[in-house]
Parts: sequence; C-alpha cells; structure tokens
Amino acid sequence: MNAFFPQAPRLPKPRKALTWVAITCIMAGCATPPPAPPAPVVLAPPPPPPAPVAIVITPPPAPPPAPVVVQPSYVSHAATPKDYRRDAATHLYGKVPDRIYQGKMPALLHAVGVLQVDIDRNGAVTDVRWMRPPKHVPAVMAEIERTVRAAAPYPAPVRMERVTYTDTWLWHKTGRFQLDTLSEGQL
Repeated sequence: MNAFFPQAPRLPKPRKALTWVAITCIMAGCATPPPAPPAPVVLAPPPPPPAPVAIVITPPPAPPPAPVVVQPSYVSHAATPKDYRRDAATHLYGKVPDRIYQGKMPALLHAVGVLQVDIDRNGAVTDVRWMRPPKHVPAVMAEIERTVRAAAPYPAPVRMERVTYTDTWLWHKTGRFQLDTLSEGQL
C-alpha cells in the first residue's frame, strides 16, 4: 500500500454483506408488530324493560233485568167499584196500622179530602185525583198521595179489568187518619 493512504478497513465481501442485508430485511418484513391490547369492551346498559301493557278486562254487560211483575198479596172478587173500596181500605189499613186513628174521630178534624184512585188489573196504582182536596194543608195532600202509592200493589180486581174507587180521608192533627169506608165515626 501506499504510504500516503493508510490501510482501508476491510469490507466484507459483497456477497456476504448482501446475505446479511437480505436476512435482516426478510426478518424485519416477517416480523409483525405485537398485537395491540384489545380495546376494553364497553357494554351498553341493557335497555329498560318495556313498560307493562295495561290489560283491561271488561266483563260482559249484565243481561237486562227481567221485568218485575209485582203480584198483589191477594185478589178482590168485588164486582163494583163500591165493593172494591172496602177491599182497598182494608189493604191500606194493613200496610200502615200504626197510622190509623183508633176510636171515634173528634168533631173537628185537621183535614177532610175525597180522593179517586185508579187501579189496574195487577193492583198497581195508575193515577190519583182529588175530588175534594184539603187545599189549606198541602202537606197532608202530599202525604195522602204518598201513602196511597206506597201501599201498592192493591188487591187485583179479578172481576173487572181495572177499577176507579173513591174514598174520603179523615185526617187528625196528629197525622193519624181513618178512611170513611172503615171509619168508627165521629164524636
């Protein structure tokens, strides 16, 4: 070598150098980066349960009630309205025995009224009409009408299709009364 040039380092043979470069590249190319840590699994909260569905069970409508036919407690075999009047008065007395004035009525009464009552073939009251109303005591008039209607059904007039009977109400100031048909008289 030359004195002016120091000795150059020895280079590997090109063939060997290429081999090492090739092996390094192949190894670098085959190598895969380590797998990334798996992403944490984030579970969404479960959906809320569906709102309960209200089930409304409607019972079937009740069948309409059978028509009520009120049977009279007994029948009347009266052939005329005048005969029927006694049966009706007896029936009414039996319905309100605590309101019947016992004994002879005093000479001066609180009210006297004459009432016509229509009764159908089943003993039901279909109408009431005053022939002589005690207008000076409208509360008594209303009470007499209420009493007549509440006593239904009356005896069924079996020998007549229907009947209209008339009776006179003798009203005492205590609220007790007598019907002229069954009256014990006056003092």
